[in-house]
Amino acid sequence: MTLSTMERSRRMTKKEVHAHIRRVGIVPSVRLPSYDMGEFAAETLFAAGIPVVEIAMEMPRALDLIQAIETSYPEIAVGACGVLNEEFARCAIDAGASFIACPGIVPKVIAYGASAGILTVPGAFTPTEIIAAWEAGSDLIRIFPIAAAGGANYLRAVCSSLPQISLMVAGGVNHLTAFELVVAGADAIGIAGELLPAEAIHFRDSSRIHALARKFLSLVNDARASRAIYY
Repeated sequence: MTLSTMERSRRMTKKEVHAHIRRVGIVPSVRLPSYDMGEFAAETLFAAGIPVVEIAMEMPRALDLIQAIETSYPEIAVGACGVLNEEFARCAIDAGASFIACPGIVPKVIAYGASAGILTVPGAFTPTEIIAAWEAGSDLIRIFPIAAAGGANYLRAVCSSLPQISLMVAGGVNHLTAFELVVAGADAIGIAGELLPAEAIHFRDSSRIHALARKFLSLVNDARASRAIYY
């Protein structure tokens, strides 16, 4: 499963991955019942203009899928999410993950990612947790679940207090909340079923996923333009 030196040389650097995620503004989370479904999702998202995807570690053959995406689509920043320990982190990075994400602050995972030169994206809920993740060495921190935290109003308050920390949001992001969350300061939004509906995956309905991708990309771009005007 370990990548060759040639394959590793294609992987984006930590700084490039961070910039890539911020530029795209959307991190789709793939958590599906099969390898084939995950492969279809990643390929369709890429074709729709979203060259970022994170693969849930609990998926069947998750590491194989990460390696396949990294090898076939070097333009995609492919990450592993649900990384709960150092062994998971090592396996994901060896498979080709460009970033690793966990639902909370796992110091050993953050430290391992830093030693490997890989972007880590821990989840945090409170300002204290966000600062702790930042001080531990994470360059991008995910507020999760943002809906339970208070949505755009909460994010706006956090961003005003911690403007030096790059934040993304997940957990309750949809086409009704995405715009305000980006206006409030999110560098990226994490989306799962709202972008990859189960029915569209089951029937391989790429046109529906393309339409949803266009909608979310437009929301992100419009929100950034609005933020530039009013903030």
